[in-house]
Amino acid sequence: MMLFKAFLTALSTYSVIPVPRSDFEGRDMKYAICFFPAVGAIIAIILLVWYRVSLAAGVGGVIFAAVSAAVPVIITGGIHLDGYMDTADALSSRELRERMLEIMKDAHTGAFAVIYLVVYFIIDFALFYELYTLRALGAALPLFILSRALSAFLALRLPNARGQGMLYYYTEAAETGRAELIALITAAAACALMIIISPPCGIFTAVLSVGWVLLYTHTAMKRFGGVTGDTAGFYLVISELLCLIGVWIGAMIK
Repeated sequence: MMLFKAFLTALSTYSVIPVPRSDFEGRDMKYAICFFPAVGAIIAIILLVWYRVSLAAGVGGVIFAAVSAAVPVIITGGIHLDGYMDTADALSSRELRERMLEIMKDAHTGAFAVIYLVVYFIIDFALFYELYTLRALGAALPLFILSRALSAFLALRLPNARGQGMLYYYTEAAETGRAELIALITAAAACALMIIISPPCGIFTAVLSVGWVLLYTHTAMKRFGGVTGDTAGFYLVISELLCLIGVWIGAMIK
């Protein structure tokens, strides 16, 4: 029952999927972050269905790519894109750490946030279009699980820059050691599945994912002194984009 409540907690926080109302207790939070990748699994299933329907119905690449780029945003309610935009604004300011943390908390949207959001969707759309044309989207679907598993691991592993907020609440309540292990096992399983589906796609995705984990860790610690909910969203959005690039590269050379 505790694990089921943890699952519902993760769905209610990281997606707009309706869940039964329940009184969540502190013990329900121990493994809630471990179910974060479950949202990615739901996104993958929806995209798989859309992919199969599109191929069968002869849907054009532009329509397919547009819907595919929108699906993760619709399912998550844009929660991660919000963090991506806030972090992009903060990093672009080149201010000191304290000021950048203030910028991320500011409710106003800066110019750099809009610019990088447009850049993100242009690249995201193009990659979905290419993978549809190459008939390689199937190899990309586990990336939505992989990126969330690694995001959960980093949130648990790295210090929280603010010592408050939703992410802090989740990580502080977590059974840290076990939760980190579960996150790593989930990430490894998702990566292994990608390699089984397409070795080149899976290998390139794994390399880019590891590189991004290292770069994000360095940036988060140097610029912010740790992670926040916003930087976690920034990590996830870039991670998914890099994974799509890895699958695209693999599909081009196989």
